[in-house]
Amino acid sequence: MRMFGSLSARQTGRSCALVLAAAVVLTLTYLAACSPSDSYGSTGTKAIRFGKLWDGTGRVLKDAVVIIEGDRILDVSTGRFPFDEAAEVVDLSEYTGVPGLIDVHTHMTYYWDQTPGTNPWEQAGSMSPAVTVFLAQENARKTLEAGVTAVRDLGAFDPNSCVRMDIAMRDLINRGAMVGPRMFVSGYGLLATFAPTYPGQVSPGWGRADGVAEVKRVVREQIAAGADVIKMFASTGSASDLTGYQTFTFEEIKAAVDVTQNMGKRIAVHSYGPDAARDAVRAGANSIEHAIDLDDETMAEMARRKVFYVPTIDHNRYYADNREDYGYSEEIEAQLRAFVERNLETARRARTAGVKFAMGSDALFTMFGENTRELDWFVKAGMTPEEALIAATINGAALLGMEEELGKVAPGYYADIVAVKGDPLADIKVVINNVEWVMKGGDVVVDQRR
Repeated sequence: MRMFGSLSARQTGRSCALVLAAAVVLTLTYLAACSPSDSYGSTGTKAIRFGKLWDGTGRVLKDAVVIIEGDRILDVSTGRFPFDEAAEVVDLSEYTGVPGLIDVHTHMTYYWDQTPGTNPWEQAGSMSPAVTVFLAQENARKTLEAGVTAVRDLGAFDPNSCVRMDIAMRDLINRGAMVGPRMFVSGYGLLATFAPTYPGQVSPGWGRADGVAEVKRVVREQIAAGADVIKMFASTGSASDLTGYQTFTFEEIKAAVDVTQNMGKRIAVHSYGPDAARDAVRAGANSIEHAIDLDDETMAEMARRKVFYVPTIDHNRYYADNREDYGYSEEIEAQLRAFVERNLETARRARTAGVKFAMGSDALFTMFGENTRELDWFVKAGMTPEEALIAATINGAALLGMEEELGKVAPGYYADIVAVKGDPLADIKVVINNVEWVMKGGDVVVDQRR
């Protein structure tokens, strides 16, 4: 993602309450014409039949039947099951079922309408938070269509506005006023000062922190605002900037980790290079995002401490493939592709070292719908298709602290289930390309069966 500085200064001074109210009004007006209950059915007792089911526990069940009551899984069995005759039966016997996938690194509120002549970054900075939240429903829909039923959203932009748009989206989805994946959000990421302020800007800006005391204050502020997770930008690097210079000291990172975890939350540390990642692992962070060229000692410590690695390899492939949309030169494209190779090599070494992986796309703008392409890179890094699926289900749930409710098709878990055409344990591209049907919380949110 890109770290916004003064781009949105023109939005300063707007009333937070009015902006949030406008976002809700826009969304509810839209949904009055297209209610989720009209399109996706109601929650009740359902019996779902699969030809095969990979349940996330290591089992593959043939002729599986999943019984769902409300938004939870009641029972999982095989063959004929004496379910209630009044239950709604969904025959997916031509498909393989897998748990709903989890993308642990997205930026859902980064929206671009692809109007010719516009630049994604510039357009995003020119729209009000209310309009952005409304339009970002498209990103949420595409995410569901990729089979992703839960995301960890690591940063809304516009640090000069008091509206944390990802928190607004999460709350709208949770109350049923917007259709989208479960969102676990960070609000604004912690940023060290990297640009001067200008007249009219909020200073130091939401999320900006310098020094241990400021870091502690901003972490508390984000959690008080409703953040589920803390995001810390501990190095440079985003978009066309492939540098990885450390921006926070070890002491500042440790302060952020300590306050976050003492308040019962988890922290993700952005580090394009190895230095900030090394300090973040030493400080006890829950996950490291992006980092390349990690040394063997750091990897061993990650494995020992069970720090998750979220390499987001596909993110820079996306920028390279779409360089003209972003105005990037051929030289920048070559640099992006070189970074991808270093990212992949680091992932290979991390897997060998026993580091735990979670799937994170770093999706933004037009990358939504491509969230699961990261799994193909995991297989290229040496994982089996099943290991890649574990990264996108069980491990993702564990990183969210939701391992007893998400990531498996098992009794008591949320009824988040995906049906794919083919065998994902033989070819991971089945999960990437052949999602046909998606259920979230007992409701069918995607049905593309022919």
